[in-house]
Amino acid sequence: MEPIEIEPAAVQALGGAGTAGPTADWLFLDCRTPEEHATARISGAVLIPMQELSARVDELAAWRDKPIIVHCHHGVRSLRVAHWLRERGFSGARSMRGGIEAWSAEIDPFVPRY
Repeated sequence: MEPIEIEPAAVQALGGAGTAGPTADWLFLDCRTPEEHATARISGAVLIPMQELSARVDELAAWRDKPIIVHCHHGVRSLRVAHWLRERGFSGARSMRGGIEAWSAEIDPFVPRY
């Protein structure tokens, strides 16, 4: 099993985050709130807020055996979500270290920091 955390540069190297359909190789999952998503977002990431995940986990069925990279603001919530998903059989769930804050600082400075 892959380590639970992944660096933003490694996520960028995966490419294809703009395609979130069930045929995509991996899913980029944003677990922040809708308000945070309205402030800043990474193109291609699918928003399912952490507090809604248990009710919406069936939406992730197509990625049960594929990588799911979760991000939040700083990487704390996404780490919790990645662990939660792994406990439910999503063995490819990982958390992007540093969250969208690290993405903005290291990958795309056009993503607003907040």
